[in-house]
Parts: sequence; C-alpha cells; structure tokens
Amino acid sequence: MLTKTRIVLAGCIALFAMACGDNTKDLTGPARVGAANADEDSDEGLYEQVEFLGNPLVSEVTIMKANHDAYNRTQPYNSATFGAQSLAFINAFRAAQPEVANTLGAVLYPDMLIVESSRSAATAGWLSWALANGWGGRPLSDDVVDAGLSAIFGKIITATGAYCDNFALPLCTDNVPANDKAFSSTFPYLASATTP
Repeated sequence: MLTKTRIVLAGCIALFAMACGDNTKDLTGPARVGAANADEDSDEGLYEQVEFLGNPLVSEVTIMKANHDAYNRTQPYNSATFGAQSLAFINAFRAAQPEVANTLGAVLYPDMLIVESSRSAATAGWLSWALANGWGGRPLSDDVVDAGLSAIFGKIITATGAYCDNFALPLCTDNVPANDKAFSSTFPYLASATTP
C-alpha cells in the first residue's frame, strides 16, 4: 500500500511541476508543452488539445457540427465566438422564453465545470452551483444528458413553452435510465469497459 501511495504522490508532484512551469504562453489557444530542446514558438510538443468538453452537451448539442473541430480546439472563455451559437440554438426552440437562453448562456459560458467549495458537498450536481445554490461539479451518477436536455426543452428553468416534462420523452431524456454496470468502489470509480 505504501508503494502505491508513493507512486501516486510522485505522479501528482510531476503533474504539479508541469502545470506550474512557464512553458505555456498562449492562453487563448490550445496549450502545448514544448519538447526539451524545442524552440518556444515551435509546433513540436508533447500533446495537443483535440477535444474540449467542459459542460456536457454544449458542443454536442448547441454548436453547429461544422464548427466542432474549431470548438474542440478552443478555450473555456471563448464565449464571444461560440456563445452566440449556443444561444441561437436555444432560442430556436425557446424564443418566447428568453430567460431560458439568458440563464443557460450565463451558466454554460465560460464552458467549465464549476465547484463552489464553500457550499456543502452534499449538494453536488451538474449546474447545481448556479440553479440550486449547490456545490456544483459533476458526480459520476449525474445523468447530465437528461439534465441538459431538460434545461433546454423541459421545465427546469421555466415551464412556459416546455416541450416535455423534465427527464421524460420525447425530448428531455436519452432514454438511458442507468449504467449497465455498477461503479467501482476504488479510484477512478468508473465501471470497467464493456467488451464485445
């Protein structure tokens, strides 16, 4: 057990050292960690951002498919470019209820998972920090697809103009009520992969 703890601790220290380094200069685009002897402006690096998923369903549902690659390579605060697309999508369905678009626009951009650590962790849940004075974050058991669809098409923000009851067909659920496997009791807690 002590050996595992030391390995995890060493890994955390290495990640912390990488995160605190000054080799990432451009905060408006995908961050790159330069190779040991690479020029700072070089395209060489150890990784490149290829997908961006802060809040579930923002890119998958509200961003036009033709713009997914550009969105996946952006940063959370790029709401000037993409926030308008998200609002246009929401307003296409709820134009008579601007409070839906205004509320979702305010909580989905910047596109990051927010945790209000001064609040009780017992209130953890996706968007709970904004919509229910909760802790925020995203517990593994959160059905974020149903919650996101219910916020756009359902009655989470207002019942006026809703297309469905929250977490119900036709538009407020993906109709997947539970995992097909239980979560693990040890880190990282995800269920094992399903193999064919």
